[in-house]
Amino acid sequence: MGAKAKLELVTRNLQEVIGEDELKEVLGKKEACVYWGTMPTGSISIAYFFPMMKIADFLKAGLKVKILLADVHAALDGVGWDILEKRYAYYKEAIITILKTIGVDIKKLEFVKGSELQLNQKYFHDLLKLSTISSVHDCTKAASEVVKLRDNPRLSGLIYPLMQALDEEYLKAEMQFGGMDQRKIMVYAREQLPKIGYKPRIELLNPIIRGLVGVKMSSSIESSKIDLLDDEAKVKSKINNAECVAGEPDNGIMALLQYLIFVMKTDRGEKFVVERPEKYGGNLVYESYDAVEKDFVAKKMHPLDLKNAVAKEINILLKNFRESKELHKLHKDAYSN
Repeated sequence: MGAKAKLELVTRNLQEVIGEDELKEVLGKKEACVYWGTMPTGSISIAYFFPMMKIADFLKAGLKVKILLADVHAALDGVGWDILEKRYAYYKEAIITILKTIGVDIKKLEFVKGSELQLNQKYFHDLLKLSTISSVHDCTKAASEVVKLRDNPRLSGLIYPLMQALDEEYLKAEMQFGGMDQRKIMVYAREQLPKIGYKPRIELLNPIIRGLVGVKMSSSIESSKIDLLDDEAKVKSKINNAECVAGEPDNGIMALLQYLIFVMKTDRGEKFVVERPEKYGGNLVYESYDAVEKDFVAKKMHPLDLKNAVAKEINILLKNFRESKELHKLHKDAYSN
């Protein structure tokens, strides 16, 4: 794959790249490494498909990819230490299933358990060094969109951004990938790591995906998300109840189309079909998201027809999860308390 094609694949659908000139240089390396981290907290929703689509792009571009399952970060964010192992087991199996569902070759993918990386003397020493040059204001600002910071925040929430910054160094990654809600932590890392002798990393930022209800998908708002293990009826009900006003494309249904369904269909050479009775004009067939949005804005497509088509696609996508006895068992163990 040529340098231009590799750059386009790595950056497609991203909202921002911090360090784009550095990225062009790094992509020329034989074994450039990018990492993505997540905390094993709430039950995984379909929103996890969005970063996994980018993981797929990174792997196709020949990058080495590390997925950090940040169990210590989850504890700092309030998950009980006694259930971390069960949450970790469920998250790893669920993420592998997502990647298999979208047809990803995971030979260059490595899972890293946070506690195995972070609970060592050198890491702790660097954590203390960072704490001596980081103000409470800096840490509060960095963590504000990621960690649950109450009126009287716990110290653990302020430690969180320091550890995420150090993870870049200890994972030996040239790039970190995350959502726009991670941006302040990534900027903090670029500013602070050089002060303790480590190079700043390239930051790759995904857009925040709209939830079915409200601004973004949230594990704490059931109606805003579709769980990986939701049955067909529940998926259809949630999508039917989603915010989707005719002519206004800024909603969660269109986000699912743009960043998930059409990425997969484009890569597979498939078309998106909106089924309609002949008396309402018959089926609509689309080869691109832009064509769907154009018709939706022009009100040539009823929101319910669009919802039905999206629900059908999502239910096909989630078939592997519903049929996995292992996933159901791990989920029950992780969330039965």
